[in-house]
Amino acid sequence: MSALTAARAARTTPESSIAPRRRERRPVIASIVLVLGAIYCLVPVLWVVVASTKSNTELFTTFTFAPGTGLFDNLADLFRYGDGQFGIWALNSVVYAGGGALLSTLVSTMAGYALAKYDFPGRQAWFYAILAGVLLPGITLAIPQYLLMSRIGLAGSYWSVLLPSLISPFGIFLARVYAASAIPSEMMEAARIDGAGDLRVFASVALPMMVPGMVTIFLLQFVGIWNNFLLPFIMLSDERMYPLTVGLYTLLSKGSGTPSLYSLAVIGAAVSIIPLIIMMLVLQRYWRLDLVSGGLKG
Repeated sequence: MSALTAARAARTTPESSIAPRRRERRPVIASIVLVLGAIYCLVPVLWVVVASTKSNTELFTTFTFAPGTGLFDNLADLFRYGDGQFGIWALNSVVYAGGGALLSTLVSTMAGYALAKYDFPGRQAWFYAILAGVLLPGITLAIPQYLLMSRIGLAGSYWSVLLPSLISPFGIFLARVYAASAIPSEMMEAARIDGAGDLRVFASVALPMMVPGMVTIFLLQFVGIWNNFLLPFIMLSDERMYPLTVGLYTLLSKGSGTPSLYSLAVIGAAVSIIPLIIMMLVLQRYWRLDLVSGGLKG
């Protein structure tokens, strides 16, 4: 019997030692995949940052990731271009992204709160319709939105870019999920017993609890509107109303006839990243709180 037991142990020992090795390899493989993904995402950003330091001659003659000597000249030329055209584009982007994200966050919060905390006919149908909206790519909506704005006489105005940004199906979905987990129904009932109406309950009870989720929605909307190209490209015809995305595209288009504009487009792209980095650094504390809260309550 002892020989049989020893033989069984000899057969099972290698298999039992293989399992821990496989578990040890999984974090390593996951780390390698994450590092490769980070490199894939950051290499274009690194190229833009390095290329922005090069003069127009260095941009086409030096090694791709070798720093240049024309950073300050490029910055000066950028802000002098078209009597401050870049500054106007930047201000337009702040208006579109900041105003649109703020209003969209408020609309998404109210809609998500209503879907999560009120029982009304057709609630699930509305929610499924919103989920369907999440699946639709923006390019399929751009032309219908332009036709609608043209019909009501707003095409070519600031409102033609702001109004379509107010409704965010994904923002409403996030607000609904967060409201369902972050706002206790018992607290709402207690506020109603004390005589608070629905608007007072939302403003005094629900809204403060949804601030972390609202910050996440605002951040996602701000980044999405700031980087949006197709909607303002279709809606606007006046260059002085362009956001940065469309303005830099016009620089690239003109660069085929005036190669010196390539350097301005590159330095403009690098400068346009700075507000997004600032937003991430300022709001990351609230964003982390939101993610931790969602993880604990999920």
